[in-house]
Amino acid sequence: MDGAAGILVAILSFFFPPLGVAIMAGCGADLLINVVLTIWLWFPGVIHAFYLLFVYFDRRDRYKMGLPPAQRAPFVYSDKVQSGGVTTYGRI
Repeated sequence: MDGAAGILVAILSFFFPPLGVAIMAGCGADLLINVVLTIWLWFPGVIHAFYLLFVYFDRRDRYKMGLPPAQRAPFVYSDKVQSGGVTTYGRI
């Protein structure tokens, strides 16, 4: 997911946060948390969605530079977001 796709997901996340989270993290704990936050109040759902977007793109850029993060990002339960969409199978 590069420039234009990232901008599209950010716009979708602003208007309907669970849709952006579903695209980024898939169906899991992050989506459930975002749905609850969005139902509770719209703004916390948007903040959570943008936090996941930030973690995803930050991790993706770190992996591209060859610097995998040392620890997991807090409050992110999706492995796809934690790894920035990079599959790390077989790496030591």
